Amino acid sequence: MASPLETRIWDPAEHHETEADTVAYINAAFEEGDPPLIAAALGDVARAEGIAQIARDAGLGRESHYKALSPDGNPEFATIMRVIGAFG
Repeated sequence: MASPLETRIWDPAEHHETEADTVAYINAAFEEGDPPLIAAALGDVARAEGIAQIARDAGLGRESHYKALSPDGNPEFATIMRVIGAFG
């Protein structure tokens, strides 16, 4: 009898090992042209880089950052630009 297969939710933030990975991920999101997808991708990258530091560098509170860049968030363009700037 086979053992049950264990699965877990795939987290894209765990797969940004190089700067090239991160750039390719963000570029792919922009190529789709879907604003919620772009915001979510930026959130994934921020989590990979360290959300607390990115939020500080962007001048946002950590909770505001999570909310704005969640798949259900609706961030202002200025917020998106501040987050991108915080990535360096």
